[in-house]
Amino acid sequence: MNVQLIQGGHHTDQRGTLLYNNGLDLAPVRRIYTIEHSSTQLIRGWMGHEIENRWFTVVSGTFRLTVKPVTNWEEPDLGDTGTETFLLNASSLDTLHIPPGHIFCLQALEPDSKILIMADHPVGTTNDEHRYPVQKANLKI
Repeated sequence: MNVQLIQGGHHTDQRGTLLYNNGLDLAPVRRIYTIEHSSTQLIRGWMGHEIENRWFTVVSGTFRLTVKPVTNWEEPDLGDTGTETFLLNASSLDTLHIPPGHIFCLQALEPDSKILIMADHPVGTTNDEHRYPVQKANLKI
C-alpha cells in the first residue's frame, strides 16, 4: 500500500465557499484528534506504525509532511533516501493517507496551523507506535 493524497475540492458562489473531499472513505476511521504546534520551528517526528493507518487533513494554516517507508523498525534509515514530501493547506480539503509501514514528520509552516489526524484503531488497542529522533542534518524538511 502506498502513501496517497486524496484531493478535495471546493465550490464558491455568492453564499461563500464549500470545501469537500468526496473521495475520502471514512469507514475505517475509529478516532480523530488535532495537533497545533507551538512554533513553526518545531518538527514533530519521526513517528510511524506497522499496522495502523493515519489520515491527515489541515483545518487551518499549512503543514509539511515528510513520509518514508520502513523496512527495519529496530534501526530505520532516518535520512532523505526514499522520502516523499507533501504540503497540505486548509484552503483545500486534501487528505494524506499514510498506510502501515511508514514513518512521518510534520511541521506547521504558518502560526496557528492545525491538523486533523484520523486513525483506524482506538487508543490502547495496539502497541504500534514507533518514535525516532528527527535528525535535521540528515533530513531536508
